[in-house]
Amino acid sequence: MKFSDLGLIPELERAVADAGYTEATPIQQQAIPIVMHGLDVMGGAQTGTGKTAGFTLPLLHRLAKHANSSASPARHPVRALILAPTRELAMQVHESVQTYSKHLPLRSTCIYGGVDMNPQIQELRRGIEIVVATPGRLLDHVQQKTIQLGQVEILVLDEADRMLDMGFIPDIRRILALLPATRQSLLFSATFSDEIKKLADQMLKNPQLIEVARRNTVSETITHRVHPVSSGLKRNLLAHILRHEPDSQVLVFVDTKMVCSRLAHFLSRHEIAADAIHGDKSQQQRTETLEGFKSGRIRVLVATDVAARGLDIDDLPYVINFELPHTAEDYVHRIGRTGRAGRKGNAVSLVCAEEKGRLSEIEKLIKLEIPQEVVAGFDPEADYFDSSARRKRGSGRREDGEARSAGDKGRDKPARGGRDGAGRGRDGRGNRKPSMIAADGFDFSRPYEPASAPEDGADASAAVGVGAPPRKHQRPIAFLLGGLGRKPG
Repeated sequence: MKFSDLGLIPELERAVADAGYTEATPIQQQAIPIVMHGLDVMGGAQTGTGKTAGFTLPLLHRLAKHANSSASPARHPVRALILAPTRELAMQVHESVQTYSKHLPLRSTCIYGGVDMNPQIQELRRGIEIVVATPGRLLDHVQQKTIQLGQVEILVLDEADRMLDMGFIPDIRRILALLPATRQSLLFSATFSDEIKKLADQMLKNPQLIEVARRNTVSETITHRVHPVSSGLKRNLLAHILRHEPDSQVLVFVDTKMVCSRLAHFLSRHEIAADAIHGDKSQQQRTETLEGFKSGRIRVLVATDVAARGLDIDDLPYVINFELPHTAEDYVHRIGRTGRAGRKGNAVSLVCAEEKGRLSEIEKLIKLEIPQEVVAGFDPEADYFDSSARRKRGSGRREDGEARSAGDKGRDKPARGGRDGAGRGRDGRGNRKPSMIAADGFDFSRPYEPASAPEDGADASAAVGVGAPPRKHQRPIAFLLGGLGRKPG
């Protein structure tokens, strides 16, 4: 379906044509007519399928009746509020609003934390119809009384599931209490959990559910691959992969800020143009880094999940998970940065033995068994492919797969505290423990037993064992413990 068939006003059709778009994506085909009719929408689609335009275009269509060129701030109250979980995503959505409203006298702005509030205050004072904001900074402006939300007609929650993950629910509820009860509400997200749907039932009024793909699926244009590797060799394997793909831009995901900075520094020392982006960097630093990556000056961008929702690069060939995310849904968001708009993409994950559980959860979520390939010279830990052996040991099975009987288990146990043969035991992995028998024959594994005094005329050496060196006179235990024992004369 073409955009010209959706019934948008001519100004929006011109803006869409200027951007080079002619065919609407499935989410746009379904969402735009419903939003244009003023209904609440709960929309879900794979990331990179155009859902931002799916709510931006009909929002502008509905607000076009309020468009005016008056200089009075009173003629430009806030009529649409779009909430996004991260600064990068808010900036991306605002960029789309500016692109599609270029032929309309509607004003928009983007407010987010990490920067000075004063320029944002000045922008709001001149009158703004469309505000794109992160929840925390929006509430800062509400507290400062620099924004009024009493005339909001349309509310959009973008990437609502991410807002839940980041703990924004209390802030969102505070914002909802400030909005008019009569409004249109739109909730868009790449994935839907049952918790999201319960929240939507509370926030939306008779919402129209739009899902253009199975929940938590990934684009079919993305090729998935796992490289099993020892955790200590991950950095070297990453550098090896990057050297064999010298012309490709790569987005590398890690879990923590510390690993993010160290990995970018490691790659730079190996003459690979890399930089890091994470929450501890200032907004100016993050903006400069993103611009450098988009322009191609930076080849490898190492990022925490703060960038998983805020990057919009049309042709990013590779996403590499240096560390698998703790939440399986985040895998979908991470790799959604590649394979966008029908292009081919590659999702590579470096997985060590302790991450196999996360890998299983991801495969279960996306209903896909990801092929695994060991790179020569970068082998995984010895127990990576031995998860089944652990289950066998736990269920009392032998290595040949035959179940032990209760009698077998009893006979297989070594006698006396796990010692076998010459006093050496084995731990739970079958490795030998150091001997507990000293050179003089003393057994350190036994409880302390005071030596009994030999009878008159008996050889003193017999009390401590044949061949053992004679022991000195034993002091009374009470003396050793600081009691009343006397020191022998």
